[in-house]
Amino acid sequence: MSSFLRRVLPLVLVGVLLVACAQATAAPTPVPPTAVPATAAPAATAAPAATTAPAASGKVFRVALLMPSAKDDESFSQSMYQALVSIQNEMGKDKFDFVYSENMFQVSDAAAAIRDYASKGYDLILAHGSQYGASLVDIAPDFPKTSFAWGTAVDTFASKGIKNVFAYTVASDQGGYVEGVLGAKLSKSHVLGYIGPIPVGDGKLTGDGFLAGIKATDPTAKAQSVFVNSFSDVGLASQAAQTQIASGADVLAGTSQNMVGAISVAKDKNVLWFGNDVEQSSLAPNVVVASQVYDWTIAIKGIMADMQNGKLGGDIFTLTLKNGGLKMAYNPAYNIPTDVKALADQTVKGIIDGTITTGVVAQ
Repeated sequence: MSSFLRRVLPLVLVGVLLVACAQATAAPTPVPPTAVPATAAPAATAAPAATTAPAASGKVFRVALLMPSAKDDESFSQSMYQALVSIQNEMGKDKFDFVYSENMFQVSDAAAAIRDYASKGYDLILAHGSQYGASLVDIAPDFPKTSFAWGTAVDTFASKGIKNVFAYTVASDQGGYVEGVLGAKLSKSHVLGYIGPIPVGDGKLTGDGFLAGIKATDPTAKAQSVFVNSFSDVGLASQAAQTQIASGADVLAGTSQNMVGAISVAKDKNVLWFGNDVEQSSLAPNVVVASQVYDWTIAIKGIMADMQNGKLGGDIFTLTLKNGGLKMAYNPAYNIPTDVKALADQTVKGIIDGTITTGVVAQ
């Protein structure tokens, strides 16, 4: 066996074993973060200048990803998994490789996996869930040469003397606002509803933006929201959708892994749906109008650029419509009236150039 194979084969085997072993049993309700109560995303303290991945330094850049749900959840976890696949396809596996642990609803199991990955020498560990912040506070100081990142969050724990944690978040009120504008124009009952998980982070931002877009477009409309206090309980999301529809809503929006339950109800009741995190039209082609899509490559490439410059943490990366981290994906199977689509496009343009603001502020 060549010396190259003797060096690389063990790393490949470790990656395979970690993927196979680091799974966790889902808990019904993840623990919400205690470190970041803010509901609005601040401007990023650092933004990647390049639109392509940073050049490799000669060795494989190795990432470990922990997700609270399945990598194909049609929501939050899938958005990050797709970002890593995209970067790997762009750079090649010989320069960028990653392993992942999915369904890490149990925070204690996730913490054990984070520590295990760090001990294996991964360059970057992505704790993709706002419930993982306390674990990073405990673990990151033990591995000062390893970079960690978490989101959606805006705290890098610099105030605690920690220097190797990045944070990433989304200005999801922006896409939520566009969806609200569209929804207000398409609603016949003038009653629209938003379904969220826990009223923090992007779950609350998206809802606040959605309601603001509705009111800016149709001040007489009834805009209502409900939070089911769970990221994972599909049944609760389904019940919330049924309640919203029973109260007259003919347009719904929502975000979180459990929204597949709400989308199913919207499909059955022929109620319009606006998705978030990933493009969701495949779940209900006849009722999904549009989706706000998160492109986490913007944040990951920024983190990689920082690391290549010797900075292992401390920056916050925010996805916006302007930097391309947020994108509006319109369902081609749903025929949006020309004037309504034009208004949506004008709204996106206005948010990007600053002539339109969502009015959503931190609480």
